Amino acid sequence: MGYFPFYIDIENKKCVVVGGGTVALRKVEKLLPFKPQITVVAPEICNELSTMAEVEIVNREFRNADIDNAFMVISATDDNQLNANIFNLCKSKNIFINTVDDKEKCGFIFPALVKKDNVTIGISTSGKSPLYSRFLREKIENSIDNNSDKIIDVLSNYRLLIKTEIKSEEKRKKAFEHILKICLENIENVSEEKILKIIEDFK
Repeated sequence: MGYFPFYIDIENKKCVVVGGGTVALRKVEKLLPFKPQITVVAPEICNELSTMAEVEIVNREFRNADIDNAFMVISATDDNQLNANIFNLCKSKNIFINTVDDKEKCGFIFPALVKKDNVTIGISTSGKSPLYSRFLREKIENSIDNNSDKIIDVLSNYRLLIKTEIKSEEKRKKAFEHILKICLENIENVSEEKILKIIEDFK
């Protein structure tokens, strides 16, 4: 069975990472753009993690209380017994848990992420082939329009007006499609006058 791709706001939510090596570092780097409150717990912490101003470092062995009130936990250690203990703790407390490289001890998995400005795309092979996920990520990353943020801003700025002025759902859809088309053709040539004319035509 595949994984359902939830998109969850994790800004300011407590995230505990157990482990301080390069694997933990990679997970932290993926999370940082989404601004959770990250705490790394490990007796040994790699230099890159220890110098991250956005990350709280707890330089000692893991304690069960470390996950109290956590929204999500990432277990990135090479100690199978510790990983199992953390998984069982999280399961009993209904905390999202990802055990690196052990799909059976995961409540969620990390997708291959494409993040370009306001566009975020997650790719998963249900944990079966991370390599193929990365391959797809690179293909998709290269296909995203460099003006995506400008296009999104135009569509977002007129969204409420379109919903208010155009009563028919089918006509609203066509208006959005038409605006997207002219944005993709030449975003620099899109003006408020043109957008308002399209809205008027579809009323």
